[in-house]
Amino acid sequence: MQVFNPDYKSLIKQHLEKQHFMKHIGFQLSVIEPGIMEGTLKLEEHHKQQRGFAHGGLVATLADITAGFAAYSLVPPEHHVVTGELKISYLNPGVGEELYAKGWVLKQGKKINFCEAEVWSISGDERVLIAKASASMITIFPGDFKK
Repeated sequence: MQVFNPDYKSLIKQHLEKQHFMKHIGFQLSVIEPGIMEGTLKLEEHHKQQRGFAHGGLVATLADITAGFAAYSLVPPEHHVVTGELKISYLNPGVGEELYAKGWVLKQGKKINFCEAEVWSISGDERVLIAKASASMITIFPGDFKK
């Protein structure tokens, strides 16, 4: 993977400060590397659906966040990324104490980064893969967007 912005870590940390939804749900990135992001969330009652499993929207959000920031770590300065497509397959119910998500860039491109992500539930020493996702992250060039 080619890194176009050597200052990507500090920029990601700045963006994380503005990620109010991420703060709201309690998700924190723990690994910030070129093309790879990892993070965890303590699974609480307000994260669960009616049967006590992690809500599917929450699981998709974690996949989206990690894949998106993985792509963002590889774009040039003043560029951004947005999700163009997200496909998620739910494999097991999300139960346990914590959710762990990892996103990575599968193929780097100038306009689109093809990414994958996995979300795992953690209970003690047991880890269960609960979802796999594929995502297309669209690069937004300077001048392509207005505030």
